[in-house]
Amino acid sequence: MRFGRSRRIALTAIAAATAVALAGCGGLSGGGPSASGGSLAEAGNLEGVDYIVGGKNFDEQLVLCEVTVAALEAAGGNVTPRCNLGGTDVARQALLSGDINIYWDYTGTAWASFFKETQRIPDDNELYRLVAERDLQENQLVWLDKASFNNTYAFAMTEAKSQELGITTLSDMANHIRSGQPGSVCVETEYNSRDDGLRGLQETYDFQIPEGGTQVLATGVIYQATADGRCLFGEVFTTDGRIPGLKLKVLEDDKKYHVTYNAAPIVREETYNQNQAIREVMKPISDALDYETMLRLNGQVSSDGMDPRQVARDWMTEQGFIG
Repeated sequence: MRFGRSRRIALTAIAAATAVALAGCGGLSGGGPSASGGSLAEAGNLEGVDYIVGGKNFDEQLVLCEVTVAALEAAGGNVTPRCNLGGTDVARQALLSGDINIYWDYTGTAWASFFKETQRIPDDNELYRLVAERDLQENQLVWLDKASFNNTYAFAMTEAKSQELGITTLSDMANHIRSGQPGSVCVETEYNSRDDGLRGLQETYDFQIPEGGTQVLATGVIYQATADGRCLFGEVFTTDGRIPGLKLKVLEDDKKYHVTYNAAPIVREETYNQNQAIREVMKPISDALDYETMLRLNGQVSSDGMDPRQVARDWMTEQGFIG
């Protein structure tokens, strides 16, 4: 999926991909007048600081990138948008190399993919503290305040089937499969092959999918296949905008198996030190981006076909962040 949680790409290949992406993506952020006014203009004056704002290549990241562009513009910064760079490895390398100096990433991505840690940290605040401290010490990267929404792995079924079968948690799903009742489980290739994916899920919830009961599908296909009834249970990502659009029900991970993926803006330390008021400018945005809000904004892009720049600025205007 978009987080690239287990990719093994050589740094030279990443650097080449980053260069290509940066050369070709400058116009991918929608044009128009700069943001101004609103409460963010009062939160801090970032005049004179150059910000190159990056982002990954999926709907949520496009929205977060455009939100950041508007926020920094409203606070007086000199902003160059570089949204839609590519996957996790490309965006991360762009930040490390200085080709960009701010973008959003996820605590779980840093913990599992960047730092290769396998220990489960159930407390989201502790996980944030650990990755923020380590990234600052090892890479001179500053994590600003995190948002509360958690874009992690999950399983979903249609709202109708959830209600019909009385299944609302992963324990309920495990009981259903354990009892031998019909219904396939659809997962993407990576989740199917990882120790901390489907295998670990079955161990944690003490069930075993029978032979022929698993379908391995492309990530984007699983949502529609679940809605159409081809999959009783489909692996999804919790803030994907197709969930409400297709009337899917996300099952509660009642044993807290999946790693937390809270998003936060990450800034190069040299950029952060030019004006640390950026933390105060971005904090109200992180505070406002709860699960329901992120789900709604993502849905406006993925289900309604709206432009991410427009979605971001409409929401920020509604919140009074920009004028």
